[in-house]
Amino acid sequence: MDGTVIVADDDRTIRTVLTQALTRAGCKVRATSNIATLWRWVEEGEGDVVISDVMMPDGNGLDLLPQIHKKRPDLPVIIISAQNTVMTAIKASELGAYDYLPKPFDLKELLTKISRALSHSTMPAKPVVSGDGGPQNLPLIGSSPAMQDVYRVVARVLNTDLNVMISGQSGTGKNLLATTLHDLGHRRAAAFVTIHAASATADRISRILQDENQTPKGSTIYLDEIAEMPMDAQLRLLDMMQTPIIVDKNLRFISSTQKSLPDLINEGMFREDLFYRLSVMPMTLPPLRDRMDDISELTLHFLQKFAAQGQPLKTISGKALEHMRTAFWPGNVRELENFVLRVSILCPEDQITTQLVEDSLKQMPKSVPETVSLGDDRLSSAIEIHLKRYFDLHGDELPPPGLYNRILREVELPLIALTLSATRGNQIKTAELLGINRNTLRKKISDLDIKVTRTKKMM
Repeated sequence: MDGTVIVADDDRTIRTVLTQALTRAGCKVRATSNIATLWRWVEEGEGDVVISDVMMPDGNGLDLLPQIHKKRPDLPVIIISAQNTVMTAIKASELGAYDYLPKPFDLKELLTKISRALSHSTMPAKPVVSGDGGPQNLPLIGSSPAMQDVYRVVARVLNTDLNVMISGQSGTGKNLLATTLHDLGHRRAAAFVTIHAASATADRISRILQDENQTPKGSTIYLDEIAEMPMDAQLRLLDMMQTPIIVDKNLRFISSTQKSLPDLINEGMFREDLFYRLSVMPMTLPPLRDRMDDISELTLHFLQKFAAQGQPLKTISGKALEHMRTAFWPGNVRELENFVLRVSILCPEDQITTQLVEDSLKQMPKSVPETVSLGDDRLSSAIEIHLKRYFDLHGDELPPPGLYNRILREVELPLIALTLSATRGNQIKTAELLGINRNTLRKKISDLDIKVTRTKKMM
């Protein structure tokens, strides 16, 4: 790398580490702990890239962005912040930050972004500022690395008109993300129309999309669980999306699915042409097992939410929270919310105790009965049941060719993903645990498009 980087952060350790790393990479570095010095250097023409924290003793790095762009519109500014909320990511994007990284950040990732910023002679296109900045009571909760990835995508697509496809298991919050994209975006004054795909007939699709009162110009159409939409309704939706009347209405489509649409396309159960129209910007919500560090934050949020709804405000002990972080939550965030509501109602005291949490967890239904062996017999039986159901779905017809590879993929993907999760993203330990070569593991991660998240960061 070649250039001068300004580092503005009131944390001496971060300034030192970044200065050393950037110097080793060939950059010149000027570091400061305050906004005033940062602004003076910018005015004097110093720096080719700025790395700025948000909260500093004499001001806010985000608030300085408009002044920097006015003075030096071609100067890339990368925002780093410990305020790891979706609004921080959105505001950074709206105010024209070149990029945003939450703390704790991965040093290699930040250096890559700096290198990319140094190679750009101009800033990205001028951002669309969303008026009053949208509501502040944000529904998306969590500061884990997995959720930070979601926030960064939200910030980039929020004020665009791109069609979005949200994937995620049941209970991960797909509906919540869809409404967030609408409520915080530039279409928030328009209608948000939900269509439950499983009950959507071709005629109903036509009526809803053509109705000027129900779906006025500029509306957002949310297609809930699009994989469940009947084939005739899929065809009607595709046809209508291409008609001049619907195109003129400037509708935005946000869809959600808990099923693999590419697999359904291979099985002839979902239209490939419709998929590509709806999935211009794919987004994935992580299951709770990939964001266990968010359980404390989510639990406290739910307790505040229930108090606002009229329940007595309860606190919860640290040990109880720790016990919840080690539990298995197959129902994801929705299951966690229901659990928190239940224990808050059952708790006679002001604070939810560890004993109450332990007792309540024992009463929860298990995804695998304790009396059933976890050996090969159970797995083979489950696969047999799955295959029988799969053949039954095709009636007298045979499934599309390629069944062997599709079934292997269905087993291989969760096996590798869950093992990576258990080793906290450590690929060396994962390869050892699986008994395969590390290069083989890397290739399978790439081929299966598995998201690898390390819970430990360098800073």
